[in-house]
Amino acid sequence: MNSTQRTAAHPVLRVPPASPAAAAAYFGASLAFHADVSDVAAALSSGDDPGFVVLDSRSTESWDQGHVPGAVHLPTALIPEQAEQLLDRSVPVVTYCWGPGCNGATRAALALAELGFQVKEMLGGFEYWAREGFAYETWEGPRSREADPLTAPVDGDCGC
Repeated sequence: MNSTQRTAAHPVLRVPPASPAAAAAYFGASLAFHADVSDVAAALSSGDDPGFVVLDSRSTESWDQGHVPGAVHLPTALIPEQAEQLLDRSVPVVTYCWGPGCNGATRAALALAELGFQVKEMLGGFEYWAREGFAYETWEGPRSREADPLTAPVDGDCGC
């Protein structure tokens, strides 16, 4: 069996990788649309104006259960009628919902973009915010939990 036959047999390379130029365009675009939890947390905790606002697009019950400190609460269904009153069009918005299994942040980002807002989606949502050990607020007050070593380094930073 030659190397072409071996490669074709493996599912990972059954469809060959994109060209480096196409990959650079795709991954560059991905970073224009997404932010990760750690980067959002670092920006919010820096003490400086992060240059963006965080928007929680979940229900009131979900918001009360836990949300990113300082986030604006605006459920996706209410974006068309309330975004103009709650958000400054000149400030980029970072949306989040529950987590990777939920596309609510994507729907919220779409609704905001259609209204003319600059927007990114926070990958991992509230689930990964809490799992990475960042403080959050609930209806009962501030909370935090130990970082899950499967999602965040126990000591130091991840080196990403």
